[in-house]
Amino acid sequence: MKWNKLTIETTTAAEDMLSYELSEMGMEGVEIEDHVPLSEEDRKIMYVDLLPDEIAPDDGKARISCYVDEKEDLQAVIAKVKAKIEELSAFLPVGSGEITLGVTEEEDWINNWKVFFKPFRLDDNIVIKPTWETLTDKKDDDIVVEIDPGTAFGSGSHETTKLCISQLKKYIKKDTELLDVGTGSGILSIIGLKLGAHHAMATDIDPNAIRATDENFAINGVAGQAEVQQVNILDQDEADRFYEKNNGKRYDVVVANILADVIIPLSGIVTPLLKEDGIFITSGIINTMEEAVKEAMLANNFEILEINHMKDWVSITAKPKR
Repeated sequence: MKWNKLTIETTTAAEDMLSYELSEMGMEGVEIEDHVPLSEEDRKIMYVDLLPDEIAPDDGKARISCYVDEKEDLQAVIAKVKAKIEELSAFLPVGSGEITLGVTEEEDWINNWKVFFKPFRLDDNIVIKPTWETLTDKKDDDIVVEIDPGTAFGSGSHETTKLCISQLKKYIKKDTELLDVGTGSGILSIIGLKLGAHHAMATDIDPNAIRATDENFAINGVAGQAEVQQVNILDQDEADRFYEKNNGKRYDVVVANILADVIIPLSGIVTPLLKEDGIFITSGIINTMEEAVKEAMLANNFEILEINHMKDWVSITAKPKR
């Protein structure tokens, strides 16, 4: 089987957001090449001990590659990627955005990244463990989450996930009903349940995410407390069917680690999903979009409880004014 490889010329300032967007678009095996020095945290997570003596200085440039099944309409995919680059250019320096093409017959690239995905500690007592790895450093009170992200799904290492988890730790109680919008690999639902939530409902628009989440629920032994449904909450017809299917259920906590462009309209329709004193936790917000998300929440009658930052990312926690 052959794969078409797309390589985008961009900047280090845009690489994080662009790679995230490519993953959200369903692109396979997103890879980043730049000259940004590894932090100590990166070295630990990636188990990097030795680096070449000569590394080119950081010039602010980056290359992002992803793979497209040969059966896909390549020109349609390229057009979609170009449109996303143009969209991002409104608030990030994206560089030339030039796209070059290549072809590979190697199918194992999908799993090659697993060599670098090792168990890592999110905070004092939450550990993410790939399903194929053995955990050797475990404390008595650790919450261990086993994850096989599949391709293009969240592993938990991204700042936006960490921001959400810090808020879940504050608001999850033993009787919490949790709704995870745009669940990806199901990681936030799993952590919510392991923090003590009573039940979790995970939703996503991507059928691959639904399969990955279902599998990860089973791996972590939470399938009896969780379910996953494919739905686009922003589509009124789909949202109506979702409400009806779930008997108009409301949730104590709704968490959405998506993108500002989704959170903004979501803030206008999520209130009926929240209980009287429900909490809306959001992340996936690039710092340049913080004000726009805040304005949308205030316009939709939310009281902002907390705003947190990590690198270039923002988490906003709010509750509806009743």
